[in-house]
Amino acid sequence: MRDTLVLNASFEPLSTVTMNRAVVLVLQAKAVVEQTHPELRMRGAAVDIPAPRVIRLCRYVRVPFRRQAPWSRRGVLVRDRHRCAYCGRRATTVDHVVPRSRGGRDTWLNTVASCAEDNHRKADRTPEQAGMPLLREPFEPTPADAMLLALGEDLAVLPEWLTGHAA
Repeated sequence: MRDTLVLNASFEPLSTVTMNRAVVLVLQAKAVVEQTHPELRMRGAAVDIPAPRVIRLCRYVRVPFRRQAPWSRRGVLVRDRHRCAYCGRRATTVDHVVPRSRGGRDTWLNTVASCAEDNHRKADRTPEQAGMPLLREPFEPTPADAMLLALGEDLAVLPEWLTGHAA
């Protein structure tokens, strides 16, 4: 099931919710639809509306400031767009740049997406020791970036004002 991006009343990314939850928020007049999926519709006994891709809350919600996006394996795969940091093929696992057995930790800057073959080949070594240079350096996404990345392929069709690429 696809997720829907929830914007605060100030247009700041707030969270993602299921499409069903987004429809409920819209029907309860707690949110308005900012963008819909072009070919999807939500149908019910008394409802037939375009499926929401982005909704905006009608009332501003105060959110405690979050300095860092929480690390997760799924987050690393999404950040690296499911591409292996060593060969560029489809990644299915996460590799620690500095292996955990050598003190490496589960952090954004120490983990990269990897295919199983390269993860096994690198084994318990650093990329330099294994002769496997990284195609791109890992980075730490902001909390807002992590939320937008979680939308995956849908990110490419979101408006420029939302992704921060407006001219």
